[in-house]
Amino acid sequence: MNSIFETDVVVIGAGNAAMCAAIAARENGAKVIVLEKAPEEEKGGNSAYTHGSIRFAYNGVEDLKQIMPELTLEEIETSDFGTYPDEDYFEDMCRLTEYRTNPELASLLTGKSFETMKWLRSHKVRFVPIYGRQAFKVDGKFKFWGGMIVESVGGGQGLVGALHQEAGRLGVQVLFNAMATELIHDDDGVHGVVFKHNGKRSEIHAKAVILASGGFHANTEMRTRYLGPKWDLARPRGSRFNTGEGIQMALNIGAMSHGHWSGAHAVGGDRYAESLGEGFQKLSYPFGIIVNAEGKRFVDEGADFRNYTYAKLGRLILEQPDQFAWQIFDQKVTHLLRDEYKLRKVTKVKANTLEELAEILEGVDPEQFLQTVKAYNEAVRQDIPFNPNIKDGRCTEGLEVRKSNWANLLDEGPFEAYAVTCGITFTFGGLKINTLTEVQDLMSQSIPGFYAAGELVGGLFYFNYPGGAGLMAGSVFGKLAGENAAQFIKRPLLNR
Repeated sequence: MNSIFETDVVVIGAGNAAMCAAIAARENGAKVIVLEKAPEEEKGGNSAYTHGSIRFAYNGVEDLKQIMPELTLEEIETSDFGTYPDEDYFEDMCRLTEYRTNPELASLLTGKSFETMKWLRSHKVRFVPIYGRQAFKVDGKFKFWGGMIVESVGGGQGLVGALHQEAGRLGVQVLFNAMATELIHDDDGVHGVVFKHNGKRSEIHAKAVILASGGFHANTEMRTRYLGPKWDLARPRGSRFNTGEGIQMALNIGAMSHGHWSGAHAVGGDRYAESLGEGFQKLSYPFGIIVNAEGKRFVDEGADFRNYTYAKLGRLILEQPDQFAWQIFDQKVTHLLRDEYKLRKVTKVKANTLEELAEILEGVDPEQFLQTVKAYNEAVRQDIPFNPNIKDGRCTEGLEVRKSNWANLLDEGPFEAYAVTCGITFTFGGLKINTLTEVQDLMSQSIPGFYAAGELVGGLFYFNYPGGAGLMAGSVFGKLAGENAAQFIKRPLLNR
């Protein structure tokens, strides 16, 4: 016999966006049930696999003290946190997406980011500055760069854990091993979900449905169909449960697709790593060079700060022969490498000379590699000082592939090299929503009672991605979806 549940709002998914939606709906008076496809120990979708880094607009340390009241006087005095106004955030969204981002959604994201951070803090989510990964100590002071300065305590797991704990405290019910399979709908809108709970068919009848179940990065067939050739060879990171059926359910009832369906957040990470979590990434590449199997550079490693370039690097590596590359560093910069380079299980080689290194770079043409390094070293502008905290303009001149910043000579052994491949984090294409987070149909009309948030929302990210904007988008639009769904169910039936 099928189980039938009833509630005001059902949320599909249990990551950052979904739990923000559930909490917001509950605090606005709605009874809420959350369906989580994963077992409890793997809850949280991609959110659980992040560092918890989150990008928001702020106007100085007084704003930051509202988000992090635990900041000490010493931390404030030894840190240059700078400012990151809404206008800069919006411009970053436009610039990195080649001005294709939906301006209304991007404006909501940036404009509501600070108030949403305060809301998260009010719901027991704690944040700390990202020392080490977003700031280097120069002349006794940490200077933060790239507009992203905080992460959740405990990383992604800490964020997910805090949101679930708060939802439980408020009376939100979460069902694990509960995979949504079909939306219950008619001409008047969406009224619930058919799902499998521990393998048994069940239904939830609801007055509103919020879809926040992630994209399709873990679905090999959908990756290849939408992203194109070779994407079946990319290594999926994050949650193995983000296989796209949430998006497909919505398309099946006439929802409009939107955004960059052939685009994805894809990073460079360890070529042979067993785990594809945060340790998989290898993101200190701006301080070295990257070469492919032909021994040639193929990307401007110093084009911008790491968190403005890392999400498109994976695609470039995927396009190289045999889908791999090597990151090369000398001893002048190895102290700047992030913690993921220090893991015991890492694909690394080390050599005292460049000639020795050339012979042990697996799959790389040694002669061409040495020619590449020679030409690179001759092109470095040594008259410009190196500074890892700013775009220092220390560049190369005369090379086919320029390095725009942080160009140091590769001349001080021992040399270290790390093999990397493409890891796909999340997909950019999804559903069209309006500024109320209502899912739009093929006639560009809102589907009554149907809302969406998180990675399955299309139209925000194209080609690239400012680091930390994904979690912030999940929180902003998740909160909005929960609030608007709760308001929707309070309306008289005739006005819905």
